[in-house]
Amino acid sequence: MGTSASELEGRHALVTGATSGIGLGIAMALARHGCRLSFSGLGEAEDIAELTQDLVEAGAPEADHVPADLLDVAQIEAMVTAAQRARGAIDILVNNAGIQFVSPVQDFPVDRWDAIIAINLSAVFHTIRCALPGMIDAGHGRVINIASAHALRASPYKAAYVAAKHGVAGLTKTVALEVAEQGITVNAIAPGYVDTPLVRGQVADTAKARGISEDDVVRDVMLVAQPTRRLISVDEVASMVAWLAGDGAASVTGTVLPMDGGWTAR
Repeated sequence: MGTSASELEGRHALVTGATSGIGLGIAMALARHGCRLSFSGLGEAEDIAELTQDLVEAGAPEADHVPADLLDVAQIEAMVTAAQRARGAIDILVNNAGIQFVSPVQDFPVDRWDAIIAINLSAVFHTIRCALPGMIDAGHGRVINIASAHALRASPYKAAYVAAKHGVAGLTKTVALEVAEQGITVNAIAPGYVDTPLVRGQVADTAKARGISEDDVVRDVMLVAQPTRRLISVDEVASMVAWLAGDGAASVTGTVLPMDGGWTAR
């Protein structure tokens, strides 16, 4: 499953949550494929300037940070408008930004619930809503939502996250049906635990709290339900994004693709 650089070269990609973790890996992969990049995400101005230069050096003909508070609909609309004004219709939209909070339902802070639903689900709706007209006019587009294995399976104490990711799965399928005859595909990737600095920090904290090795935390605590017993790499997710963005995936739409080491096969 590969995508040649020539397929994606010059296409305009907007990636949210692209300044760290999975989103950063996706942005770098699309840069290597020659995409023109608009990206959002948190970070200090100096770090974002350095990242922008890194994306150009990786192969992006153009790269710009389009900041937005994804809790604010007006800022989401402005982000998409700015990206389109700078380099035309969005060919590839990658909704990656997300937040998490863990708590029993009866104690779940209402503001945390609202924020998780807003960023993990509502922001996905708004970016799609704003980007679709340009894709429809062009007769081509790729929408790729980074969901989670929690779009397919529940876990206790993650009510808002699980609800939002299930919502992303439903939204993905619905939009795919609406634009199926217009050259636009809409898919979601559902990764299990991905090897990011944030996850590695959680592993280290758990290892210290339980008095066991980090390898034991990964295999016997975090990934106890995952048959492969290894964290998924950022590059694996990024490669799937690049493939879905390419011509070889033109008939793949309305799917929620697990990338979870067999977790949801149980």
